[in-house]
Amino acid sequence: MMSNRFTDALFQLVRSLEKAEKRHFKLYIKRSSAKEDLKIIQLFDAMDKMQDYDEKLLIKRLSPVSKPQLANLKVHLYKELLGSLRLLKTSDNIDLQLSEHLDHARILYNKGLKLQSLKILEKAKELAKTNHKFNYLAQVISLEKKIETLHITRSSLEKTEQLAIEAKDISRHIDRVSQLSNLALLLYRWYVKNGHARHGQDVKAINEFFKSSLPKHTETITDFYELLYLYQSYSWYAFIKQDFLMYYRYSQKWINLFEDEPSMKSVETGHFIKGMHNLLNAHFDLRNFEQFQITLKKFEAFAQTPAANLHDNFRIHTFIYIYSAKINWHLMTGTFKDGLTIIPYIEEKLDEYGLYIDRHRILVFNYKIASLYFGSGEYSKSIDYLHRIITDNADLRIDLQCYARLLHLMAHYEMGNDDIIESLMKSVYRFMAKMKNLTVVEEEMFRFVRNSFSLSNKQLKPELEKFLHKIKHLEKNRFETRAFAYLDVISWVEGKVYNKTMSDIIHEKYISGRKRQYRQIVA
Repeated sequence: MMSNRFTDALFQLVRSLEKAEKRHFKLYIKRSSAKEDLKIIQLFDAMDKMQDYDEKLLIKRLSPVSKPQLANLKVHLYKELLGSLRLLKTSDNIDLQLSEHLDHARILYNKGLKLQSLKILEKAKELAKTNHKFNYLAQVISLEKKIETLHITRSSLEKTEQLAIEAKDISRHIDRVSQLSNLALLLYRWYVKNGHARHGQDVKAINEFFKSSLPKHTETITDFYELLYLYQSYSWYAFIKQDFLMYYRYSQKWINLFEDEPSMKSVETGHFIKGMHNLLNAHFDLRNFEQFQITLKKFEAFAQTPAANLHDNFRIHTFIYIYSAKINWHLMTGTFKDGLTIIPYIEEKLDEYGLYIDRHRILVFNYKIASLYFGSGEYSKSIDYLHRIITDNADLRIDLQCYARLLHLMAHYEMGNDDIIESLMKSVYRFMAKMKNLTVVEEEMFRFVRNSFSLSNKQLKPELEKFLHKIKHLEKNRFETRAFAYLDVISWVEGKVYNKTMSDIIHEKYISGRKRQYRQIVA
């Protein structure tokens, strides 16, 4: 979904600008209209009109500019665009405000205006404390200490002593945040690379890594960021192990942090959006139908708020996670054909946001869309989307690479392409075995497909019933549920046994599950 149109960094930046940002840049740069600045406006206008980056066309339009001169102009334009954006966006972002305070304090200090510098640092300190920005607080206190150490400022002895105490406390806090954020990051990296734990060895390795990396006395933690990264770590830990109840509990704790401190939704919007995504995934995994809908409605309402629309990143990630959840809703309720109606819009937005969306997200969307087409009986369309995954060389999500191949095999089986099934099955089996991704469910599926070649329609049904009996009792097995999370093989087989569509089988389970959850609430 991405082309080479986004290969140039400056072009990416120009293409990402909104109308207000472009207008502000023109005003910003024309304040000092030197010849070079006027030249970069010409470069800006030329790039803004391009649909794809073309350096030869740029040189032609900016003639008599040479290639080395163009390179210098591009560097200058890039720097000026960032300067313009920084000026425009400072009031929108706590981090930029704190950086500005620190910059001003340093400028005043270098001018010899020490007391004025300390006044600004006091303001910065209050802003940092209010918003839990301890990394900035450390820089503020560092500069305060420097001024107090090198100069006579008439500060009280109590103040200087307080500075020393604050510096120690902040150092301890930053160390804990660093440990916990590293843990959350590395667990997430493991998941992006491998998916869920595949076997006991994976679980053992994850358990050992988690326990050895978790700081001591986490039960005493009260700070927002420490709790945030602690809950993130537990969420990824539980998700990798497929302990979905634990995953739900910590995803909910993650969101509760923001509910307890609503102002942090504007300060750490990205973390809130990610938390809502994880909570929706937890409801999906547990088939909490009612809570899924409630959470999705809350998320959609948040997507309309100024905080969610402040930056491109926030807008794009709310789109990704909301529409991923909408597909999940159709997958878990069996309303596959209804789900297909949103695919054109999703594809349009994925193309529009091609500059910003990473390959991992595209991979997941392709698999989910392929699953919708498979469940709708449109196997050829499903194969088209699966090919995008299979032919992608990205070293990401080994699990999806495996299940894309298995679903691809199933689609050809449904289409009756017997001439390629045997060779395809050998290829898929080898790939999954190589990636250590074979479970009992897949072994049984390969066995069934292999044996079904020689069976008549009359003989097929008893074999399907045997296959269903073999895999049905594995639903509660932790390492087998991984297969069911990606591929509802049981519903597929049940449809064939009971002469119903896969869609009807899943929808009946949804209706039954919803009634059961309602009775539990009433009771």
